[in-house]
Amino acid sequence: MGERILEIRGISKSFGAVQVLKKIDLDLDAGSVLAICGENGAGKSTLMKILAGVHPADAGRILLQGKEFSPKCPQDALKCGISMIYQELDLAEDLTVMENIFLGCEKTSLCGLKLDARAMREETLALIQANGFELDPDARVADLSVGQSQIVVILKALHDQAKILVMDEPTSALSDKEAKQLFRIIAQLRDQGMAIIYISHRMEEIMQLANRVAVLRDGEMIRVEEVEKITIPEIIRAMVGRELNEFYPPRNAQIGDVVFEVAGLTDHKKVQDVSFQVRAGEIVGMAGLVGAGRTEVANAIFGITPGAGKLLLNGKAVKVKCPSDAIQAGIGYLTEDRKRTGLCLGLPCVWNVTLPNLDKLGMKAVLRLKKEINEAATVANGVHIKWNDAEDAADTLSGGNQQKLLLARWLMADSQFLIFDEPTRGIDVGAKKEVYALLNGLAEAGKAILLISSDMQELFGMTDRMLVMREGRITADLKTAETTQETVMKYGAINMD
Repeated sequence: MGERILEIRGISKSFGAVQVLKKIDLDLDAGSVLAICGENGAGKSTLMKILAGVHPADAGRILLQGKEFSPKCPQDALKCGISMIYQELDLAEDLTVMENIFLGCEKTSLCGLKLDARAMREETLALIQANGFELDPDARVADLSVGQSQIVVILKALHDQAKILVMDEPTSALSDKEAKQLFRIIAQLRDQGMAIIYISHRMEEIMQLANRVAVLRDGEMIRVEEVEKITIPEIIRAMVGRELNEFYPPRNAQIGDVVFEVAGLTDHKKVQDVSFQVRAGEIVGMAGLVGAGRTEVANAIFGITPGAGKLLLNGKAVKVKCPSDAIQAGIGYLTEDRKRTGLCLGLPCVWNVTLPNLDKLGMKAVLRLKKEINEAATVANGVHIKWNDAEDAADTLSGGNQQKLLLARWLMADSQFLIFDEPTRGIDVGAKKEVYALLNGLAEAGKAILLISSDMQELFGMTDRMLVMREGRITADLKTAETTQETVMKYGAINMD
């Protein structure tokens, strides 16, 4: 590790009456990786946004290479060599990969009168290839997957040649292959002298990458340790303030009759002849590599994309041409990307919960805000959402609490068949356990659940059966208790014979 590059002293921050940071002290050295852990709402992202110039601190000071540093805006931080990759991707979706990477620093020709697209494309391609990624510089970001979009953000930060790189949950949407590439890049940047702040809920990543670990809880710095001097159970205990036993709760649901059945489903693009059943009280996992078609199956079932095939709910044929048809039929869908396809971030929290449930609440013609707030608050309390006011915009919540808004929405809908696509992505270990308990509770209530997840441990800890997808088809239907991770990976492998 090199010289001390950053010193944070006594940083405090409040939003209204809520104090989210309380006299935080923290140091960072060049050529090191500092991991910051904490439950959702602990203050991790707020602290980093102060460093990145998004929020001003209420009290305290920051020293950057020994000099006072008080950025007024993100551009100030960028000019000083601080680049932040946000958990919620910050991209111009209608622009290309190349245009996003050069946004604000475009190359020009003809005395600055014309953009030099050729030079920018060549530099973008060289950057992509140098870091082992596979992307088309001319691809429109809106057409990319979540994982590919995350790579664009990482490449943009690398292009800025930052001295300090802040990564907020950078692997939450990456495949295992992409994550390994990122780890290699982080090690390379660290060895070149860059200082990296790495925020993650994935303990194994932290132990693999970090030199030091800092733990925040309720806005206070609880512990800062060299990674060799702390264990994962100790980190979790510092995060949640208690022991976290039985991470995956025991399954007590009674599996009953078939609730949902799909036969011969196709979307005429990715999904090909998919058929499966889910019974009452059953949690069926769906595994597969990124791009295998798992989310596309969910989109076709829910009417987001046109599909052909037969859908049956409790033995009766269901016609789904759009999401409202699915909701009316009793199908709920928590999408993998809460920002782009889940929440209306600018609308109040309460509306995000009640929006698809107005008929159920008797408000098809006339809205009654007080009743909406009361009903939403009841279900929100059940999933422990932390909000200042039910009428605050959804984008004022932390990422984990935004995810819980979606959970509250489908709890209120009381759907019979529920699709959960990456429901714990970007959620801390304590909140994950709450989500798992919620899933078990729904199963015990007789709901049929399809759980799509890239976390193999999650699938083995939570499901009764696993469907494995490869290239748009189901290649295996396995009983979870009778299979292994190697078997699942074999059926999901691209080059399987």
